[in-house]
Amino acid sequence: MKRWNGWGDDNTDYPLSELAEEYLANLFKAKDLPSDAAIEDVIQSVPDSPFGNNDFINVEPEQRLRHALGQSLPDWINLRSGRIPRLPDGVIFPTSTDEILATLEFAKTSQSHLIPYGGGTSVVGHINPPKSDKPVLTLDLHQFDKLVDFDEKNLLATFEAGITGPQIETELNALGYTLGHFPQSFEYSTLGGWVATRSSGQQSYYYGRIEDLFRGGQLLTYKGELNIPPFPASAAGTDLKQLILGSEGRIGILSEVTVTIKPLPEFEEFYAFFFKKWESGMLAVRQIVQNDIQVSMVRLSDAQETETTLILSGKRNLLRWAGFGLDVLGYRKNRCLLILGITGRRTRTSQALEAASQICKIQGGLYAGKYIGTSWKKSRFRTPYLRNSLWEKGYALDTLETAAPWSKIQQIKDETINAIEDVNHQKGDAILVFGHLSHVYPTGASIYITYIFKRSPDPDENLERWRDMKEAASKAIIISGGTISHHHGVGRDHSRYMDEEKGLVGVDLISNITQYFDPDGILNPGALIGPKFENENENHVNIQK
Repeated sequence: MKRWNGWGDDNTDYPLSELAEEYLANLFKAKDLPSDAAIEDVIQSVPDSPFGNNDFINVEPEQRLRHALGQSLPDWINLRSGRIPRLPDGVIFPTSTDEILATLEFAKTSQSHLIPYGGGTSVVGHINPPKSDKPVLTLDLHQFDKLVDFDEKNLLATFEAGITGPQIETELNALGYTLGHFPQSFEYSTLGGWVATRSSGQQSYYYGRIEDLFRGGQLLTYKGELNIPPFPASAAGTDLKQLILGSEGRIGILSEVTVTIKPLPEFEEFYAFFFKKWESGMLAVRQIVQNDIQVSMVRLSDAQETETTLILSGKRNLLRWAGFGLDVLGYRKNRCLLILGITGRRTRTSQALEAASQICKIQGGLYAGKYIGTSWKKSRFRTPYLRNSLWEKGYALDTLETAAPWSKIQQIKDETINAIEDVNHQKGDAILVFGHLSHVYPTGASIYITYIFKRSPDPDENLERWRDMKEAASKAIIISGGTISHHHGVGRDHSRYMDEEKGLVGVDLISNITQYFDPDGILNPGALIGPKFENENENHVNIQK
């Protein structure tokens, strides 16, 4: 069963090695921590639903609890301490389009808010019930998980929107195809959720981001059904797909999604290179993508992430090799790890590896074979389980991300990390912060930042610390010229920064679109641009650039 207060399946763990525990213990001072709240006790505190017994709406306390929060650090802090700010008053599990339409109508007549729910993997508050006196319903789409149509001639497949990543790949792989969309949340996140949040998979350089894969579908709205056919291209005015992409459940319920697919690759491997310094690795990465070399993934870790990743892997032989062998060759304290994915036709992949390796060599990169890359691929969807293990040992982990032009990458990375460190140093708290380039483009790249800290016994103190770090990092990103989100989306955590990114005209345009489709403000209020019932001044952050 899926964990109610953490990541993944109850029966899957990723325990910290003795080596990793020693490493973290040397960085942070230990504190006595209370036990996490038990689900039985939290269920006992769930208030009655205003909907009462209802065949259409599930009002069971456990179901409402399991749909109350996502996977952000504030969500974890609240779940683990047993303090749920707001629960949905009921959960609906539709099995047909008619039932979704009936749900939309019921939410309207009962004057309720309605939150679409896919896999519950949001890390920025997409699915959290808003602060409102109105009832809140959650629409769980996990039973919308079928392959509707497979069009081999046109390389298209249509799925119901609640299907998860593993289900998609199982269906397509059996037919000799793949979608190739592999976000870290792959195990639970859904196709509809990917479209609604503009998701990006780990191998998006080869397969494309979700906006490249999304070709059409069906959106159920208060204005009627919006059906978008999968034209290969069209000059017929505004591309309506762009209204759905990144709409975060504000304009309707996505019931079907048509995507473009690829044949299963003939060849795929992941290779490792070490660089003596970050700047050399970043230059190599930029040259690889700007020379249009057909790689599928480029992931460059900074020195701190390289060291931490090797230690958390728990593989002593790998550490001895990295520590001694690389030291002898001059790759010491500032060494940075590059993992390079090569995917596709065998003839093209051999040429791509040769060309990428040559660029890495010119920039001082040391080829380290396939072992590290193969290990990364095997554990890439298991790595999120480390969050559970870290928490249970007394550590909290959070991530944030952005994207920017190449000319601003270094500044944004440095200033974001500095902002997080400064918040903690001012309070005398230890913090471990590191980053990597996770997605690359000819014009720029995404920066992904991870930070780990020793959590307090007081959940309020942990929440305050998170807010301070989140605000400092977000301001640093915006001031330096980065986007507030490359692939996590906006949700509720980022909505207060939308004015800075989109401008007042842009936010007003988005607001008018949501009001056209949903004039009563029923669908997921607070996500994307902030709820109409909140004070506008509280929803905007003034940032001096």
